[in-house]
Amino acid sequence: MTAQQSLATSVSPDAGEVTPGTRPWRDALAVLIANRAALAGLIVIVVMLGFSFLGPLFYHTNQVATDLPASLRPPGGGHPLGTDNEGHDVLGRLMVAGQSSLEVGLAAAAVATIIGVCYGAISGFAGGILDGIMMRLVDGLLAIPTIFLLVFLFTVYQASTLLLVLVIGLVAWLVPARLVRAETLSLRTREYVQAVRVMGGSGRRMVALHIVPNTIGTIMVNATFQVADAILALASLGFLGLGVQPPATNWGAMLSTGINYVYANDWWLIYPPGIAIVLTVMAFNAVGDGMRDVFEVRLRRR
Repeated sequence: MTAQQSLATSVSPDAGEVTPGTRPWRDALAVLIANRAALAGLIVIVVMLGFSFLGPLFYHTNQVATDLPASLRPPGGGHPLGTDNEGHDVLGRLMVAGQSSLEVGLAAAAVATIIGVCYGAISGFAGGILDGIMMRLVDGLLAIPTIFLLVFLFTVYQASTLLLVLVIGLVAWLVPARLVRAETLSLRTREYVQAVRVMGGSGRRMVALHIVPNTIGTIMVNATFQVADAILALASLGFLGLGVQPPATNWGAMLSTGINYVYANDWWLIYPPGIAIVLTVMAFNAVGDGMRDVFEVRLRRR
């Protein structure tokens, strides 16, 4: 075996570098599976997605028309989780609410991540006065309480799914912007970036092809947390009555309705949406921790 062949098939346990002879994606998957909390979170996310989007195909309910004679029925009699104050089947409504919560959470996280990555990469790569101005703008926006800003906007404008996605995403981009900017400040001084500069490569090329791809670990980890934060933000707005408009609903709105009947011992209006919110948020946070392990070289060497 030649020296080059030996190098291609070996991995130094101390160097922390993956050589061409290894399969990084298989190693990453093994690390993710080894993290039991992340694996459980991934299973919960898949179950919630199937429950919300595939469930209504098999469990048909009317979530538009009200049926007051059938309102506030306890679980049983054709309603596994009972009915709410308008006679809607709670199990079917939980599925519909899950669609809104997950759609807004995932889409808002995507908006926040895209804006934050672009803003942070440009700020960190530019440096100097421009970087200072851009970061002071971020600091100023971070000083505004998020829930206050959301409540103000949705008392002025009528909430819709698209508006919820845009507003929550435009509020949440600040954190990924700071994270990517910090990574960019370090990456822009690396040899391979300087080599592209010496060869006449444009700043756009250096950012798009060499800096942003090397921050993918930070981006993916933060994106999972962004989904959890967006779901919580939507639940908070729904609890305050500022979420999507009826007949659409979300888990926060269901929880807000259930609070009105807490002293009547109508527990089936409170626990299902509350459990759904807690499980989904914890699942995305657990997957985020697992993704951090995957992209952390020191933990991957263990």
